[in-house]
Amino acid sequence: MEKAFHGVGKRKTAVARVYIKPGKGKITVNEREFEEYFCRPTSRMVVMQPLELTNFVGKFDIYVNVKGSGSSSQADATKYGIAFALSAYDAVLRPILKKAGFITRDSRVVERKKYGLAGARKRFQYSKR
Repeated sequence: MEKAFHGVGKRKTAVARVYIKPGKGKITVNEREFEEYFCRPTSRMVVMQPLELTNFVGKFDIYVNVKGSGSSSQADATKYGIAFALSAYDAVLRPILKKAGFITRDSRVVERKKYGLAGARKRFQYSKR
């Protein structure tokens, strides 16, 4: 059996654990088909970006376990996970993926709510009298 390579991607509160191994190009996300899980074409495009950049489309079977946050963040987390798994497969790919921005984690998260305020920044309405 051929060795599987592992990568973890995170975005907001989404965490994607990605396993790749040489195969026919089948992508499974949470035990569902890739097209079934990511319904939006933009999400599918985001997930495929690292594979298209490195010309590995259809050369790896990819198994993804993703949870947390929304579908867009899950797609981004999956993209990061695939990029890390590809760099684990071949270290030569890492500078290519890094230059394209697929290795750098997007660290933006939801700002916490502060006490005395309606939300993170929104204040309650001021009343003069």
